Amino acid sequence: MSFEELVHHGDTEDTEKKPGLRHGHALSERVVGLAIDVHRQLGPGLLESAYEECLCFELEEAGLAFRRQVDLPVRYKKVRLDCGYRLDVLVENDLIIELKAVERLLPIHEAQILTYLRLSGHKVGLLMNFNTVRLKDGLKRFVL
Repeated sequence: MSFEELVHHGDTEDTEKKPGLRHGHALSERVVGLAIDVHRQLGPGLLESAYEECLCFELEEAGLAFRRQVDLPVRYKKVRLDCGYRLDVLVENDLIIELKAVERLLPIHEAQILTYLRLSGHKVGLLMNFNTVRLKDGLKRFVL
């Protein structure tokens, strides 16, 4: 099954027209492969933190730079508000990964990652719900 069949795309035309987003596509594809490996090993039913730990192990083994629980301040007019928002994982300072371990993804989860993309200035994000029988059923890719 191809990467395109596994994940939802925000706007695929933008991906092909903007060189930086092509890099985001390749990076997304690589990270999805690592996430599938984690899911195959662990299956559904664990806490989000366990999947995050294991995915970060795989990112490190793959030689990808990443940061966990990255502070995301909210800017309102001229005020910076530290409200406790955090990106679960930021890969190669380019790709936001929002991890979930929920019964099903809801519109609020999609709104959350879209807001994180907008607030952070990043263009590509993956929403991953590990609490699925097949990880592909819990994957969505977003491009601003």
